[in-house]
Amino acid sequence: MKQRASNNRTLTIQNDERPTLLASLVSLDGLQQEGSWLDAVICADMMEAMRLIPDEMANLIILDPPYNLSRNFGGTSFLARDEREYEDYLRSWMHEVCRKLKPTGSLYLCGDWHCSATMQRVLSDELTILNRITWQREKGRGAKANWKNSMEDIWFAVKDPQQYYFNVEAVMIKRRVLAPYRENGKPKDWEETEAGNFRLSHPSNFWDDITVPFWSMHENTDHPTQKPEKLIAKLILASSKEGDVVFDPFMGSGTSCVVASKLGRHFCGIEQNKEYCLWAQKRLLLAKEDTAIQGYADGVFWERNTNPHG
Repeated sequence: MKQRASNNRTLTIQNDERPTLLASLVSLDGLQQEGSWLDAVICADMMEAMRLIPDEMANLIILDPPYNLSRNFGGTSFLARDEREYEDYLRSWMHEVCRKLKPTGSLYLCGDWHCSATMQRVLSDELTILNRITWQREKGRGAKANWKNSMEDIWFAVKDPQQYYFNVEAVMIKRRVLAPYRENGKPKDWEETEAGNFRLSHPSNFWDDITVPFWSMHENTDHPTQKPEKLIAKLILASSKEGDVVFDPFMGSGTSCVVASKLGRHFCGIEQNKEYCLWAQKRLLLAKEDTAIQGYADGVFWERNTNPHG
């Protein structure tokens, strides 16, 4: 086990916790039981597991597959390949994943500039793409011979553009007002508080209020490409209702499942790496005691470093 500084909050698993966490995972054999996929962390090959999960079971699917980069995921290497080969990789599972989406459901597909165009092409053959979200991933020291890569994309797609759920009021942003405007001496479209002046605004498809998990945050794990809970919370709140099912077939360390649980949704996650599954299961147990999501409070999303309550 890694030796960490006393103030490092990165999730760890003690040896005495492992037997209980392992027993809580669902295997391929466990999926033979009806309904065993619901609120489950499934430790198995994705394609094999999906054959045992009903079609049209998910109101919302969140996809965060390997980008077209060479990466080590807990001992399993994903190697960068040419664009055609990467497209073939996406097509090898995209159709089966989309079959799990309800007719009124939504899907979000995460990518970066290396693979975003390929993802758009493959996804558009299965669903109707409505938008592309770009979010600022401000982390890393940067590059000397190129622009620092600090942006990622999320493609937003639906099965039926005439009937899908979207709740913009659930993802309002609370922004600090630097130049307040008054009308008849009263604040216009903003509120005056002891902590400062703020206004609520509708979210756009560019998000610059996301903090990538790091060592001092409770949600942090050692997963190399972990998504922030705040990022996933926006997707879940906008495109699902309480009691809906959120499906993540590339679960990783479990962020989508954890956030779904915190927000009163059901979840189903698939991950082949056993250690990642254990991290997810422990995070889910912790989420039962603490439902807080960094940057989300009082029913709104706060800009970075502006929430007076921390």
